[in-house]
Amino acid sequence: MSIDKIELEKQYKVELLSNIIPFWLNKSEDKEFGGYFTCLNGKGEIFDTDKFIWLQARQVWMFAKLYNEVEKRQEWLDCAIRGAEFLEKYGHDGKYNWYFSTTREGTPLMEPYNIFSYTFASMAFGQLHLATGNVVYSQIARETIKQIQLRKENPKSKWNKTHKGTRDLKNLALPMILSNLSLEVEHLIDKDFLEKSINHCIDEVMNVFRRPELGSLIVENVNLDGSLSDSFEGRLINPGHGIEAMWFIMDLGERMNRPELIDKAIETTLATIEYGWDKQYGGIYYFMDRLGHPPQQLEWDQKLWWVHIETLISLLKGYQLTGSIECLQWYEKVHEYTWSHFKDQNNPEWWGYLNRQGEVLLDLKGGKWKGCFHVPRGMYQCWKTLEKINKQKRK
Repeated sequence: MSIDKIELEKQYKVELLSNIIPFWLNKSEDKEFGGYFTCLNGKGEIFDTDKFIWLQARQVWMFAKLYNEVEKRQEWLDCAIRGAEFLEKYGHDGKYNWYFSTTREGTPLMEPYNIFSYTFASMAFGQLHLATGNVVYSQIARETIKQIQLRKENPKSKWNKTHKGTRDLKNLALPMILSNLSLEVEHLIDKDFLEKSINHCIDEVMNVFRRPELGSLIVENVNLDGSLSDSFEGRLINPGHGIEAMWFIMDLGERMNRPELIDKAIETTLATIEYGWDKQYGGIYYFMDRLGHPPQQLEWDQKLWWVHIETLISLLKGYQLTGSIECLQWYEKVHEYTWSHFKDQNNPEWWGYLNRQGEVLLDLKGGKWKGCFHVPRGMYQCWKTLEKINKQKRK
């Protein structure tokens, strides 16, 4: 590889600790009402004050994670606690049904239709419990996990808009997130339940949504019996989702000493990058149709920050775990595209949305969907994986 891995390790670490985290620490905290502002323009100025619960929870998790695993900085812990206090007070209906969004002051705006408000709330309070030992945080995490289990067969609950019995589909997103969540909250749940949950998620992701007949690609939706659906939803491939899911699976494979699982995850990662890479302009497409039909998403050819950052994580983990030269070669290509297109060279934090040609579409560093999560988590994961690679090299 043409880039020195020691320098790469430093690059990710410095970007995380000197650019990304100070941006969110200095720009996002709402000192008056609690919680965080996430709608920040290119210079970090607030352009909307609504609060999105899953983004609030992700930021709590991020700062608690850094406190637990990087350095015991009080400012990081204080930031996480202030976000958690807002969530505890305003984020749910009293029964740990987590709203999607609230006003700045904490008045509910959108009902708890989105299961990912729940998953990230449980991650946040689980990580904060590790940081503080506060039993209230562990109780909130446990109660939220119970709610997730109650809703996992119908994640949108009564807010599901589909007509039951016509085209019933199941979606990749929940088993994918639960495969990561399982390890995040393992200190809070029964070991037998944890093992069953992990095995179920692995089976769903790798044996239902991962399709050998499609060259190991992962589809977003399948029929309830696991068969493919020839519909907009059934033909949908989200390369970023598939690739992100694969580093979750690699983590589980490493944890469970299942090298064959890691190998399959790497095979899928490489197949998905090859399939999703824009050979004309570079970068990875947002959405694709597995049969080559026009996707229903008008933003299908945009290049998004999280897709590329999650790809960097999967490729580095694949190389670290197996020495795959193909992972390393693709990593170099994706690294060059990601750092040259998404990093703002003039102001802190990274751009989120590019057009197909790689030009910035939106002058924002955070919004309704982008917050303090994929960029800092990606910097952290890449830094720590490169650290392992460099230690292996020195042995």
